[in-house]
Amino acid sequence: MTDLPPGAPTPWAAPPAGTVTVYRGATLFDGTGGPLRPNTTIVTDGARLHTVAPDADPLPPHAADAPQVDLAGRFVVPGLIDTHQHLATPPDRPVAEAVLRRLVHSGVTAVRDMADDLRHVGDLARATLVGEIPGPDIRYAALMAGPSFFDDPRTHEVSRGAVPGAVPWMQAVTPGTDLPIAVALARGTHAAAIKVYADLDAATVAAITAEAHRQGIAVWAHATVFPAGPGEVVAAGVDSVSHVTLLAFEDPTEPLTSYKAKPPVDHGRFAAGDDPKLAALFAEMRRRGTVLDATASMWTSDELRGDTAESAERAARNADLAAAVTAQAYRAGVDVCTGTDHETDPGDPLPALYGELAFLVDRCGIPTADVLRSATLVGARAAGTEADMGTVEPGKLANFAVLDENPLHDIGNLRTVTYTVRRGHRFDRAEFEKDAQ
Repeated sequence: MTDLPPGAPTPWAAPPAGTVTVYRGATLFDGTGGPLRPNTTIVTDGARLHTVAPDADPLPPHAADAPQVDLAGRFVVPGLIDTHQHLATPPDRPVAEAVLRRLVHSGVTAVRDMADDLRHVGDLARATLVGEIPGPDIRYAALMAGPSFFDDPRTHEVSRGAVPGAVPWMQAVTPGTDLPIAVALARGTHAAAIKVYADLDAATVAAITAEAHRQGIAVWAHATVFPAGPGEVVAAGVDSVSHVTLLAFEDPTEPLTSYKAKPPVDHGRFAAGDDPKLAALFAEMRRRGTVLDATASMWTSDELRGDTAESAERAARNADLAAAVTAQAYRAGVDVCTGTDHETDPGDPLPALYGELAFLVDRCGIPTADVLRSATLVGARAAGTEADMGTVEPGKLANFAVLDENPLHDIGNLRTVTYTVRRGHRFDRAEFEKDAQ
């Protein structure tokens, strides 16, 4: 057929190959682990980075007459990655689009959606990818859990019109589950991973992980799955674990039974940041390359602080726990990525990710350069996109943020973002702020 209608407009699409732009004079944090690179030229070709070289080097021939952007006095960092978002619990298209728009105009070029209504998320991912709406790339997970988890009201919100636990994006796993079929169904949603959530024993977590890896899909798990503990989850071979406070259930005060019956946590045990049980766990995570999606700042959110003295005290204790355990994980050499699991108020001009990065610096004592690495290269590793994202290097996607101030001097300087380049398309912060007025 040659007379197909044109389809929806794609004003935020990546430029086609052969569309060359030259960015000159930047001070570059390239994310590879090296020092800042002053006086650097970045050449983009379509959606990709073609050249990253000193300004003094000659331009590639095809870029000689290309448009040039002066970045003298400005700083460039790789596109940021939020490794723990929920864009559709419950589905609300206007809210999700507003979140995505704010993220991409704040330097965020990719997110991991950690299990939602994938009918909704899949379309959002398609829409940002082709440029129908502004937003970062979206990598998302299909969820698996034990049958007892599926009376959780959130599972009903994301399965409307169907039965929670009996849909490809929300599957209840029992001893009789055909795991090759279950994983294939999850893959059919175009998910990048299986999220292992709750109410599964260690043997089942290991079996899901083995089958998912056999079929070429990652596994992103809760750090404690109940009754499977953190050490068992890591030993199962999962690719990343989420929620640092769940690591406190390594050597728990009482036996682990189910997600809804968590035993109490001895917060004092972890305050010094030198717990021996966690030290052994972190050594194993480092050996295996298991990434920690800490979501360390989530307990500072308005939602979890609540509106009572009791809820505020609980949140403060958990924030202290998150800070201590994340700091110990970092010192042990565990790769920590930057997920949020919450968002700021819709009227806030800046995303929750900025708060997560500040928490890692201010409360966990992680050096700013390493926090930026967590938000870029480690995030790409957690999302399974390291070949395309996470650093500013030739051949990778043209994903970077331009800042007025040096983020290594103060992580708060991310707030000086002037524009984001995502897959070669420029998103001006000034336009976002003008529209928000």
